[in-house]
Amino acid sequence: MGELVTFLVKDGVAEVVISNPPVNALNGQVIEELSEVISSVGQTGAAAVIITGAGERAFVAGADITEFPSLNAVTGKDLVLTGQRVLNKLTELDVPVIAAINGFALGGGCELALASDIRIAEEQAKLGLPEVNLGVIPGYGGTQRLSRLVGGCKAKELIFTGEAISAEEALRIGLVEKVVGQGESLNAARKMAQTIISKGPLAIKKAKRAIDDGLKLSLKEGLDLEANLFGELCETKDQKEGANAFLEKRKAEFKGI
Repeated sequence: MGELVTFLVKDGVAEVVISNPPVNALNGQVIEELSEVISSVGQTGAAAVIITGAGERAFVAGADITEFPSLNAVTGKDLVLTGQRVLNKLTELDVPVIAAINGFALGGGCELALASDIRIAEEQAKLGLPEVNLGVIPGYGGTQRLSRLVGGCKAKELIFTGEAISAEEALRIGLVEKVVGQGESLNAARKMAQTIISKGPLAIKKAKRAIDDGLKLSLKEGLDLEANLFGELCETKDQKEGANAFLEKRKAEFKGI
């Protein structure tokens, strides 16, 4: 358990909290601890993950800018490759990751949210990638994940202007999936996580793989992947349990086997 990034598993869900006042900046220590926590969470058997920021002001409001003036071509590239590697670890977890955005999600914080599977933002939250104001570009996957999520032209608008947008605008363009009242993001994430983990756990994992890997493939290749994963699930006890429970009009008792 780190000093700035902690987690606990409650009711089958791992809750990860970044606590680096005043704005939970992603400095080197936070990135290192986040990497360790993601590895630990992956070994807990948790069926879903929620990630949020401590306090009421910020989810994560960017990187630690004090680290920037000394960067050069080599150290700058190393910095973002490290950040990319850690956020890739989050994305590659085989269970759903929900970002509970309880305040500012700017720069690296927005990129952390983008690396999650589902984003729930509070109504007062602001999201954006303001890196051009510092003479650089998003480096923790922002140029790639944002464009895949909202389209290239909208991503260019947000990145070129560096402007932060409201939670409602983020919802309108598909940057977040849900907007809730102030102070409600964590509870909403918990509720959604419990809904998700009540389903077949193997099916959820395969669905995540089908979507994530399928986005990298042609439609035909993606359909083949979907068919193969469906077939693999038909060999599981959970699939038999799910079908029988439906036919018998009872709640399925999934075992993850």
